[in-house]
Amino acid sequence: MAESNAHYYASGDPLGADGDFITAPEVSQMFGELVGLWLADLWLRAGKPEHCHYVEFGPGRGTLASDALRAMRKFGLVPDIHCVETSPALRAKQKDVHPQAVFHDGMENLPDNGPLLVVANEFFDALPIHQIIATHSGWRERVVARDGQKFMPLPGARPMDGAVPKKFAQSQPGTILESCPAAMAIAAEIARRLQQQGGAALFIDYGYTETRSGSTLQAVAAHEKIDPFTRPGQIDLTAHVNFEEIAQAGKGQSARIMGPTTQGAWLRALGIDQRAAALKTQHPDAADEVDAAHHRLTSPEEMGELFKVLAYTATDWPKPEGFAGS
Repeated sequence: MAESNAHYYASGDPLGADGDFITAPEVSQMFGELVGLWLADLWLRAGKPEHCHYVEFGPGRGTLASDALRAMRKFGLVPDIHCVETSPALRAKQKDVHPQAVFHDGMENLPDNGPLLVVANEFFDALPIHQIIATHSGWRERVVARDGQKFMPLPGARPMDGAVPKKFAQSQPGTILESCPAAMAIAAEIARRLQQQGGAALFIDYGYTETRSGSTLQAVAAHEKIDPFTRPGQIDLTAHVNFEEIAQAGKGQSARIMGPTTQGAWLRALGIDQRAAALKTQHPDAADEVDAAHHRLTSPEEMGELFKVLAYTATDWPKPEGFAGS
């Protein structure tokens, strides 16, 4: 999965109607604007600290950053821009939009002289997962093998019984459990940096709120799901994000955890209904387009329920908006 996605994202721009998939920032400016307002509100209530850094993981075409930064500027927040991106093709597009941005392959060289305002939208889902599968001989790591010219998954020889949570210990053969060590490591480091420097992080992705069984590995090409074991390096491989794991990673670094909640509930709490109404008033000829984007972002049948939102903040920062009951 790691090798396939590295080649896939390095090969070109997969976003948009002519690509393989569309992310929320490409659906409507409302999404990025509300992300920016969420960050600006926290910054204001934190006392307007200086030397803030906007850090986006996997910034795509730079659309989310453009909309978020425009909203932040209205409140006097003008942070430095840092993009964590490994794809040369996408970096080029991001540089066109944000020529002042500093680019990073990872977190090692992110600034340490001020609060971090971190955004990761549809980033964790593309990180490589590990799967273990229950067999009649115990739990085994699920590996990928070749069958002639094809790839196929099968149980490996390595015993994995010690890695199984108690509630899944007696599962039937064929049961699959997933984890994403890469996502947990990155999330833990983000939380550590927030506790050290101040700031907040926002994670938005499709996934589930409690650890469960089943394989969620999937592939998308031209907006259609296909067999993930075909055309490696030419298709987008993703898996649903385990937000329970992401929350645990943050708690391990003593960060404040808010959520997860659904994307639809979070956007509505931040005022997407009002923003949509304002846009339709300003641009009545685009009312149908605004309504369609609003529906796609918030409806349970679209992105509203499947996509979740989770936040970290430094414990000495204010509690963020949008997470009722957290």
